[in-house]
Amino acid sequence: MSEWITCNLEEIGEIVGGSTPSTKCECYYGGNISWITPKDLSTFNGRYISCGERNITEDGLNSCSARLLPRHSVLFTSRAPIGYVAIAEKEVATNQGFKSVIPNEKIDYLFLYYLLKYNKDNIESIGSGTTFKEVSGKTMKSVLVRIPKSVNEQRKIARILDSIDKKIENGAKLNRNLEEQAQTLFHDLFVKNSSNEWLKGTISDLGNVVGGGTPSKIRSEFYAKNGIPWITPKDLSINKSKFIFHGENDISELGLQKSSAVLMPKGTVLFSSRAPIGYIAIAACELCTNQGFKSVVPAEHIGTPFVYYFLQHNLSEIEKMASGSTFKEVSGSTMKSVPAVIPDSQTIAQFNDFCAPIFEQQRILEKQGQALASLRDSLLPRLMSGELDVSMLEI
Repeated sequence: MSEWITCNLEEIGEIVGGSTPSTKCECYYGGNISWITPKDLSTFNGRYISCGERNITEDGLNSCSARLLPRHSVLFTSRAPIGYVAIAEKEVATNQGFKSVIPNEKIDYLFLYYLLKYNKDNIESIGSGTTFKEVSGKTMKSVLVRIPKSVNEQRKIARILDSIDKKIENGAKLNRNLEEQAQTLFHDLFVKNSSNEWLKGTISDLGNVVGGGTPSKIRSEFYAKNGIPWITPKDLSINKSKFIFHGENDISELGLQKSSAVLMPKGTVLFSSRAPIGYIAIAACELCTNQGFKSVVPAEHIGTPFVYYFLQHNLSEIEKMASGSTFKEVSGSTMKSVPAVIPDSQTIAQFNDFCAPIFEQQRILEKQGQALASLRDSLLPRLMSGELDVSMLEI
């Protein structure tokens, strides 16, 4: 049986904040020192990070209290929001939105990464502040954690979780490669070499534009645990996948009947039309959405792949057509009137034939990745709490 000990974070690593060089001095930016902000981690899906949106110079680093963090430091956002975690793949610096941990000899860096992910909610709960919650350096140092005393046992736990994350990352890498292939062909066929003979029309010529609706929240019978998948923009803000199977809530058949929600077929391209505009995903099964969408059910001769990439390519133009005072929104009539070029049937067929196996493989990869992530997330608390004893495992 393994021995676990309770300690403060400062006992297993040095807690380091960050800083921002003055933005008034251009000479502080554009150098070769990677500089990470919480915004960089907001769209980051991996574990190891090597660069952010901006780099700083040596003078920029020396002008403020930012420090160069060594490789395998564990970055932890301490505000706006609290709890993004990543591992430095090389030397990096951060802004003041971090309380990073440089691990010492008592802790395995990969175990520390999972330890901070496991303790994210606990750390967030002890943050303070009125405008927004923040974890101070003093608070971060005092966070209590339980760890195996043996670093070798820490490594065993980390390897179990690492093996799952590696499979997820390998699948995501393959998925990105497939996406690049499809995007490249779309650009070559329909952007770079568009034909003057192609007809000019609107999105309505590509498919049927469909809105959504929300059943009354005060009628519990309108919602169901395993009912009809019902998607909201919030679901797409959390789930960044290309294909969507379900959202946070399902609705019942009665809920569908008593609202303006519409059941849409597999292959429908969802497009969020407000708050925000431009989340795009493909229905992996029959589903419906709330009123925050103007989805497109592709015409049979047009197909899902062309509509999906058409919306991606024309997103900025669609956004410009939005209106509203409280928040911008693309109305149904506006969506239907978005200009579109309708390629000839042979070129469309060529593109769809190329994309069909790619889309199917991507759908499978995403589903596998989601299953692996669920497995990892279920194992994380059991391994990090010591519920699952790994001391006798040969890893």
